[in-house]
Amino acid sequence: MQILADFFPLILFFLAFKLQGIMVATAVAIVASIAQIAWFKWKRKVSPVHWLSLAIIVVFGGATLILQDELFIKWKPTVLYAAFGLILASGKLIFGRDLIAYVLKDLTLPRAIWSRVTWSWVLFFAAMGALNWYVAFHFSTDTWVNFKVFGGIGLFVLFAVAQVLVLARYMTEPQKP
Repeated sequence: MQILADFFPLILFFLAFKLQGIMVATAVAIVASIAQIAWFKWKRKVSPVHWLSLAIIVVFGGATLILQDELFIKWKPTVLYAAFGLILASGKLIFGRDLIAYVLKDLTLPRAIWSRVTWSWVLFFAAMGALNWYVAFHFSTDTWVNFKVFGGIGLFVLFAVAQVLVLARYMTEPQKP
Protein backbone atom coordinates (compact mmCIF):
# COMPACT_ATOMS: atom_id res chain seq x y z
CA MET A 1 0.00 0.00 0.00
CA GLN A 2 2.88 2.37 0.80
CA ILE A 3 4.37 1.92 -2.68
CA LEU A 4 1.04 2.82 -4.28
CA ALA A 5 0.73 5.88 -2.05
CA ASP A 6 4.28 6.98 -2.91
CA PHE A 7 3.75 6.64 -6.66
CA PHE A 8 0.12 7.86 -6.70
CA PRO A 9 0.90 11.33 -8.20
CA LEU A 10 3.27 9.85 -10.79
CA ILE A 11 0.77 7.20 -11.90
CA LEU A 12 -1.99 9.78 -12.25
CA PHE A 13 0.39 12.15 -14.08
CA PHE A 14 1.23 9.41 -16.57
CA LEU A 15 -2.42 8.44 -17.16
CA ALA A 16 -3.53 12.06 -17.51
CA PHE A 17 -0.69 12.76 -19.94
CA LYS A 18 -1.64 9.82 -22.15
CA LEU A 19 -5.29 10.87 -22.12
CA GLN A 20 -5.16 14.68 -22.11
CA GLY A 21 -1.61 15.98 -22.55
CA ILE A 22 1.01 17.69 -20.47
CA MET A 23 -1.01 20.62 -19.10
CA VAL A 24 -3.81 18.45 -17.71
CA ALA A 25 -1.23 15.95 -16.45
CA THR A 26 0.61 18.73 -14.63
CA ALA A 27 -2.57 19.93 -12.95
CA VAL A 28 -3.44 16.34 -12.00
CA ALA A 29 0.06 15.84 -10.52
CA ILE A 30 -0.30 18.95 -8.36
CA VAL A 31 -3.73 17.92 -7.07
CA ALA A 32 -2.58 14.31 -6.55
CA SER A 33 0.49 15.50 -4.63
CA ILE A 34 -1.68 17.64 -2.34
CA ALA A 35 -4.02 14.67 -1.84
CA GLN A 36 -1.01 12.45 -1.12
CA ILE A 37 0.20 14.81 1.63
CA ALA A 38 -3.31 14.95 3.10
CA TRP A 39 -3.45 11.14 3.09
CA PHE A 40 -0.03 10.81 4.74
CA LYS A 41 -0.97 13.45 7.31
CA TRP A 42 -4.15 11.56 8.13
CA LYS A 43 -2.38 8.17 8.33
CA ARG A 44 0.89 9.24 9.93
CA LYS A 45 3.63 11.83 9.87
CA VAL A 46 4.57 13.33 6.48
CA SER A 47 8.22 12.81 5.57
CA PRO A 48 10.44 15.76 4.60
CA VAL A 49 10.94 14.07 1.21
CA HIS A 50 7.21 14.31 0.51
CA TRP A 51 7.06 17.96 1.63
CA LEU A 52 10.01 18.82 -0.63
CA SER A 53 8.46 16.98 -3.55
CA LEU A 54 5.16 18.81 -3.01
CA ALA A 55 6.87 22.20 -2.92
CA ILE A 56 8.75 21.50 -6.15
CA ILE A 57 5.70 20.17 -8.02
CA VAL A 58 3.62 23.16 -6.91
CA VAL A 59 6.31 25.67 -7.97
CA PHE A 60 7.35 24.05 -11.27
CA GLY A 61 3.92 22.66 -12.09
CA GLY A 62 2.36 26.00 -11.22
CA ALA A 63 4.81 27.82 -13.49
CA THR A 64 3.99 25.34 -16.27
CA LEU A 65 0.27 26.02 -15.95
CA ILE A 66 0.48 29.77 -15.45
CA LEU A 67 2.94 30.34 -18.29
CA GLN A 68 1.58 27.50 -20.46
CA ASP A 69 5.15 26.29 -20.94
CA GLU A 70 5.98 22.60 -20.45
CA LEU A 71 9.68 23.32 -19.94
CA PHE A 72 9.08 24.06 -16.26
CA ILE A 73 7.55 20.66 -15.49
CA LYS A 74 10.41 19.02 -17.37
CA TRP A 75 12.86 20.71 -14.98
CA LYS A 76 11.03 19.38 -11.91
CA PRO A 77 12.76 15.96 -11.67
CA THR A 78 16.19 17.51 -12.23
CA VAL A 79 15.56 20.06 -9.49
CA LEU A 80 14.24 17.37 -7.15
CA TYR A 81 17.25 15.10 -7.77
CA ALA A 82 19.59 18.08 -7.28
CA ALA A 83 17.87 18.96 -4.01
CA PHE A 84 18.20 15.38 -2.73
CA GLY A 85 21.87 15.25 -3.73
CA LEU A 86 22.62 18.66 -2.20
CA ILE A 87 20.88 17.73 1.04
CA LEU A 88 22.91 14.53 1.34
CA ALA A 89 26.18 16.27 0.38
CA SER A 90 25.52 19.18 2.74
CA GLY A 91 24.71 16.82 5.58
CA LYS A 92 28.06 15.14 5.05
CA LEU A 93 30.23 18.18 4.30
CA ILE A 94 28.71 20.75 6.65
CA PHE A 95 27.38 18.65 9.52
CA GLY A 96 29.55 15.53 9.18
CA ARG A 97 26.45 13.33 9.08
CA ASP A 98 25.34 10.60 6.76
CA LEU A 99 21.67 11.45 6.50
CA ILE A 100 20.89 8.16 4.78
CA ALA A 101 21.88 6.44 8.02
CA TYR A 102 18.96 8.25 9.68
CA VAL A 103 16.55 7.17 6.98
CA LEU A 104 17.78 3.57 7.10
CA LYS A 105 18.18 3.53 10.88
CA ASP A 106 17.36 -0.18 11.09
CA LEU A 107 20.59 -1.02 9.24
CA THR A 108 23.79 -1.31 11.21
CA LEU A 109 26.81 -0.45 9.10
CA PRO A 110 30.31 0.82 9.88
CA ARG A 111 30.71 4.61 9.65
CA ALA A 112 33.02 4.38 6.62
CA ILE A 113 30.42 2.37 4.73
CA TRP A 114 27.70 4.92 5.54
CA SER A 115 29.98 7.55 4.04
CA ARG A 116 30.33 5.52 0.82
CA VAL A 117 26.56 5.02 0.72
CA THR A 118 26.00 8.77 1.08
CA TRP A 119 28.40 9.65 -1.73
CA SER A 120 27.07 6.94 -4.00
CA TRP A 121 23.56 8.36 -3.61
CA VAL A 122 24.84 11.90 -4.21
CA LEU A 123 26.42 10.70 -7.46
CA PHE A 124 23.31 8.75 -8.39
CA PHE A 125 21.09 11.80 -7.89
CA ALA A 126 23.51 13.94 -9.93
CA ALA A 127 23.45 11.38 -12.75
CA MET A 128 19.66 11.12 -12.64
CA GLY A 129 19.32 14.89 -12.73
CA ALA A 130 21.63 15.14 -15.72
CA LEU A 131 19.89 12.26 -17.46
CA ASN A 132 16.45 13.81 -16.91
CA TRP A 133 17.72 17.12 -18.28
CA TYR A 134 19.16 15.41 -21.35
CA VAL A 135 16.01 13.43 -22.12
CA ALA A 136 13.74 16.40 -21.39
CA PHE A 137 15.53 18.76 -23.75
CA HIS A 138 16.68 16.40 -26.49
CA PHE A 139 13.61 14.21 -26.99
CA SER A 140 9.86 14.64 -27.38
CA THR A 141 7.62 15.26 -24.40
CA ASP A 142 6.11 11.81 -24.87
CA THR A 143 9.56 10.20 -24.67
CA TRP A 144 10.39 12.30 -21.59
CA VAL A 145 7.19 11.24 -19.81
CA ASN A 146 7.87 7.57 -20.57
CA PHE A 147 11.45 7.97 -19.34
CA LYS A 148 10.32 9.81 -16.22
CA VAL A 149 7.83 7.10 -15.31
CA PHE A 150 9.51 3.89 -16.45
CA GLY A 151 13.18 4.80 -16.88
CA GLY A 152 13.42 6.84 -13.70
CA ILE A 153 11.71 4.24 -11.55
CA GLY A 154 13.62 1.42 -13.21
CA LEU A 155 17.00 3.06 -12.68
CA PHE A 156 16.09 3.91 -9.09
CA VAL A 157 15.10 0.31 -8.35
CA LEU A 158 18.23 -1.06 -10.05
CA PHE A 159 20.46 1.29 -8.08
CA ALA A 160 18.72 0.50 -4.79
CA VAL A 161 19.02 -3.26 -5.40
CA ALA A 162 22.69 -2.86 -6.31
CA GLN A 163 23.21 -0.90 -3.08
CA VAL A 164 21.56 -3.63 -1.02
CA LEU A 165 23.66 -6.33 -2.66
CA VAL A 166 26.88 -4.42 -2.02
CA LEU A 167 25.90 -3.47 1.52
CA ALA A 168 24.77 -6.96 2.53
CA ARG A 169 28.34 -8.00 3.23
CA TYR A 170 28.86 -5.10 5.65
CA MET A 171 25.66 -5.42 7.64
CA THR A 172 25.97 -6.51 11.23
CA GLU A 173 23.33 -7.52 13.71
CA PRO A 174 22.18 -4.67 15.94
CA GLN A 175 23.24 -5.06 19.54
CA LYS A 176 20.40 -5.92 21.87
CA PRO A 177 20.17 -4.13 25.21
